[in-house]
Amino acid sequence: MKEQLVETIRLYNQKGWSPATSTNYSFRENNQIWVTRSGVDKAQVAENDFITVNQLAQSVGEFAEVIPSAETQIHCDIYQLFPDTQVILHSHGKYPVLSSSVQLDSIQFEGFEIQKGFASQKTHEGTIEIPIFDNHQEMRFFSEQLEMRKSELEHSCFIIRKHGTYAWGKNLFEAKRHLETLDYLCECWWEKNR
Repeated sequence: MKEQLVETIRLYNQKGWSPATSTNYSFRENNQIWVTRSGVDKAQVAENDFITVNQLAQSVGEFAEVIPSAETQIHCDIYQLFPDTQVILHSHGKYPVLSSSVQLDSIQFEGFEIQKGFASQKTHEGTIEIPIFDNHQEMRFFSEQLEMRKSELEHSCFIIRKHGTYAWGKNLFEAKRHLETLDYLCECWWEKNR
C-alpha cells in the first residue's frame, strides 16, 4: 500500500494539489493507521515518511517521538465514523478551495456525468450536495462537525473552506475516484459561475 500511495501523492503534487508541504494522506492496515508525517515535501515523499498513530491521533510504536500533523485527528475521526474506510486523501486542489470561498454550507452539482464517480451515485441525473466545513485551527471543531453532519457525507468527501478537500474509500482506487471526481466537479462549477 505504501508504494502505491507514494506514487499517488507524487502525482497529485505534480497537479499542484499539495503546494509547499501541505496535505496529508493515510491508510489503515491490520487496524493500524499510517499517516504521512508533517512537513514533508510531497514531491519527495517516500515510504518511510509514513508514521503510525492511534485513534487519538498520537504517534505510537517506533514513531512515538514524532509529532504528527494536527489534522491527523480528522483522519482518525473518518476511520471511526466510516469503518469500511481504508484510505484517506487530503488535497489542496485549487478549484475546491476557490468554490468553497463563495458557497455557504455546501456546494451542489447537477446533471454531470462524472457524478457517477462517487460510489453512492448510479446516475448523472439529479443533484448531489457536498458539505463545506469552515476552516478552524481547533481539531475538536472538525470532530464535532463530522459527527453532527455525518448524514451529509454520503459521497465520502467534504471541503474545508479556503483550505482543501478530504476524500476516502474502501481502497486506494475508490478514494482516488472520489477525490478526483470532486475536484473535477468543482472546476466545472467554478468555470460556469465565475
